[in-house]
Amino acid sequence: MQHLQFEVSWDKALANQDRQNIERIFNETKHLNSSNIICSPIREAINHNEALLVSVLVHNFTDHLLTFNNTRLIYSIQGEIIADKAFTLPTIAIPSQVSMPWTFIFPKDSYTSQTSFENGRLEIL
Repeated sequence: MQHLQFEVSWDKALANQDRQNIERIFNETKHLNSSNIICSPIREAINHNEALLVSVLVHNFTDHLLTFNNTRLIYSIQGEIIADKAFTLPTIAIPSQVSMPWTFIFPKDSYTSQTSFENGRLEIL
């Protein structure tokens, strides 16, 4: 059975409204019939450095630990790739059958500017 887990810094800093939203998304998506890794969208934004922030709930439905060591992620909208970057995140590891929220930061030079970044899909390749 899938479990929701927060990384320590998220658990401390997360606003109550954001936590409730993540818990709602988890409850709506935790029963997806999958043996893969699926990212459920939480929100997208552009920060003060003009980086694209893509927050997702990463569902590790696999039987192995998910780590990010030069792992390529793409963000697409209606099939068009908007952002593409390899991530190395030594502090994050998502155990088997665990869902964890995370924000992936695509620097300005790694994405194509859009009027809206909503309704996109983040894929771990």
